[in-house]
Amino acid sequence: MGEYLDQVPENLHGHIRAIAKASKLGDDEESMEKLAKGWLDKKLVFEEEIDKQEMEEIDFLSKDDERGVLAMTYSGSLLNLGPLVDGTRKVVYTSVGFRTDAPDSAENAKSKLAKDITIDDIIEFEVGPVKSTSKIFKIAVLKNDMSPEEQEENLTQVMTQVEELMLDVNKTVMME
Repeated sequence: MGEYLDQVPENLHGHIRAIAKASKLGDDEESMEKLAKGWLDKKLVFEEEIDKQEMEEIDFLSKDDERGVLAMTYSGSLLNLGPLVDGTRKVVYTSVGFRTDAPDSAENAKSKLAKDITIDDIIEFEVGPVKSTSKIFKIAVLKNDMSPEEQEENLTQVMTQVEELMLDVNKTVMME
């Protein structure tokens, strides 16, 4: 193993290997280290930004929970699942990784979760921007009691900031 891959949670090693194989970087040890460093940097960005916005990390969210959610997948993709309004959520999926087997972004304003959201499990949709995601690494919700419109606005702002910072991480990884 390498310096950075050793710092990535062990249950994600196989996923990083799969990303390396599906990426344009190749699947040698140097590429694995680049991806592991990038993943660690993205994890830090996600954690810092949700902390700045006073969001709370949770391990589980019922599909019927009305709160909006920001989630990070094992592969570093982001999901902004807006608040539940009239049985649907606006969901924005953004792949902020090196995957060639996932869309760069997808959105559906009338998404429906197929099941509850749990750390270390995929998010599946009855109706959504994607059928399912890779496994979920982090889930964050807003702490403050806000209207659905305020939640949507805040989640979009956090997602945009996290996405921009993660894209900067990608550029750095590619230059190394």
